[in-house]
Amino acid sequence: MPKILIIEDEAAIRRVLVKILSEENDTYEVEEAEDGLAGIEKIKKEDYDLVLCDIKMPKMDGVEVLEAVKKVKPETPMVMISGHGDLDTAVNTMRLGAFDYISKPPDLNRLLNTVRIALDRKELVVENTRLKKKVSKNYEMIGESDAIERIKNMIDKVAPTDARVLITGPNGTGKELVAHWLHQKSERSKGAMIEVNCAAIPSELIESELFGHVKGAFTSAAKDRAGKFEAANGGTIFLDEIGDMSLPAQAKVLRALQESRIQRVGSDKDIKVNVRVVAATNKNLKKEIEEGRFREDLYHRLAVILIEVPALNDRREDIPLLIDYFSKKISKEHGSGKKSFSDKAVKLLQNYDWRGNIRELRNVIERLIILGGSEVSESDVKAFASK
Repeated sequence: MPKILIIEDEAAIRRVLVKILSEENDTYEVEEAEDGLAGIEKIKKEDYDLVLCDIKMPKMDGVEVLEAVKKVKPETPMVMISGHGDLDTAVNTMRLGAFDYISKPPDLNRLLNTVRIALDRKELVVENTRLKKKVSKNYEMIGESDAIERIKNMIDKVAPTDARVLITGPNGTGKELVAHWLHQKSERSKGAMIEVNCAAIPSELIESELFGHVKGAFTSAAKDRAGKFEAANGGTIFLDEIGDMSLPAQAKVLRALQESRIQRVGSDKDIKVNVRVVAATNKNLKKEIEEGRFREDLYHRLAVILIEVPALNDRREDIPLLIDYFSKKISKEHGSGKKSFSDKAVKLLQNYDWRGNIRELRNVIERLIILGGSEVSESDVKAFASK
């Protein structure tokens, strides 16, 4: 049931607006506020799907109300009601974030059409927010160690920008998790995030995979094909294990970053792309540069922001949290009740040498949950460690 608030100091206009909206749709729940201060108090206490707000009011005018609402409930659409002499101010409120404005006396069709559109938009915003939260849980970063808190803070600062990010760290530490968080917290989150594992693609195919090809470019090129950069247009491309990319492909990636243009293999036609590049590697790229296997100019283009993901052995204080998280997640996947881990079992797991990092920890937790009793004990962990 949509909730609408009318903020208007003239009682006669409030009554007219309430009557029009109530007769238009009996599911509308319409409330009133006689001035801006009263309206703000209501908005702080309740969530409204739409606010209709007069511009000229005592105590607090409509522009001040709009600015205050954008701070406390920025997702709430605001439609401003303007008198004949308030037109310039009404137009200015659009720049401040108002959804629309309606002149007095309100035209019935325009008013109802604006209300319907504003409510539809609010519904979409709420649904998008819900979906983003749902997706984000798949890539939740578990941990409260200083190292993880630094990464979370870095992501919050960097994600809203288009700065390129290079993520480093050993295998299994969660570099792709960081990449997903960067994308989901960015303005590009509505666009695609395209992942490319550079180590898994043969060197002779990597250019075609990234940039696409035209028919006849090589023996198996039976038709034109778009590459990953085109697929990521408007979104993010994640180049995982970029340290394994061939030098010729590196040169083309460098050009794409410099000019925001690519060429399909076998074509001389430029294609403009708008892509944010996030890369990751488990290699020491500075050493790779010294040995001639990685371009220094590409490194500096990629590593505008450098995020280092620590090995699990360097953040052992997070292991109890990770055990609890994986225990819940894995038990749910297997359709069984969550199993607890004894304090001694947790202590043993904290002291284990995790060469495979979080990926290895998850596999071990799954094995212990499947093979262990109702509570995973110290002896269960010792049996695993002996294998």
